[in-house]
This record gives sequence, structure tokens and C-alpha cells, in this order.
Amino acid sequence: MRIKARHHLREDAAKKILENLKANFGESIEAELAGKTLEVAETDEDQEFILVNGEPILFSVNGTYFPTIRGALKLRPKRKRVVIDMGAVKFVAKGADIMSPGIVDVDTSIRKGDLVIVCDEVHGKPLAIGKALVNADAMMGNRGKAVKSIHYIGDRIWKMEV
Repeated sequence: MRIKARHHLREDAAKKILENLKANFGESIEAELAGKTLEVAETDEDQEFILVNGEPILFSVNGTYFPTIRGALKLRPKRKRVVIDMGAVKFVAKGADIMSPGIVDVDTSIRKGDLVIVCDEVHGKPLAIGKALVNADAMMGNRGKAVKSIHYIGDRIWKMEV
């Protein structure tokens, strides 16, 4: 994946994105991005990113901006997180969907269709970004898939050259 165009984000567009992030993740996200250079980058695969000081920190999923794994590592959001046990880490790191039996903790505000950050239970490091297939209360202790993986460590977004 290569960037084919990039330009500075207009102030009103940046404000709208920051308000959305603040609503989803809290005040700390806005403080982390304040005063930084924000750019929109379009790739040859029609994927759009927000570059913060030149790093792909946010990406567009169905018109909504959400942190990439690099963004989640930098911004350290406390909400919209699904924590998995260490037995599931190697599978999730290769792009596998997240199964309910492997989930040990979940943010109770997550609803079906929300984007989530999948983290390991020992270090709390983000491993994947996914889409919730069920509400938070149905994620733990059940069978089947709970989160569809859309971005993981080592994929084309992770390896993207800026």
C-alpha cells in the first residue's frame, strides 16, 4: 500500500474528527493530538488515513475515523477495548477473528457494529482493530466469533510506507 496523495487537513474537518474521537475515547485523546500537524493521505487502495506529524495514526472505516494499531499504541485509549488471553495472541496477530472463549475483558459500552481495539491481557498492547459482531454483554463466555478483524500487526496497513 502506497500513498498517492496527501494534503493538510482543514481546521473545521480536524475539529470534527477530534470531537468524534473525544466522544468515543475521552478527553485524553484530544490532548494527545493538540498542536500536531494533521494531514489526509489517500492510498492506491482507496484507503484514507489521517497522518499526525507524518505517522498514520487514524484510518477511515466506512467514513468513521478510528486509530490504527500504531495510533492505539501512541494514544493509549482506555475505551472500546477487548482484552484477549495469551493463548489467542498468536492467532490474532496473524489476522484471525476474535472468538468469544478467548476474551477475558471487554468495555461494557461496546455495541454490535462498533470498531474496537483488541489487546493482550498481560501487557495491554494493541494487536488488532476489529468490528464488534455482538454487544459487549454477549462477547464473553459464549461460543463463536465476537469481533471481525479488519487490521492487525503485520498487515498492509501496519507495513505502509509514508
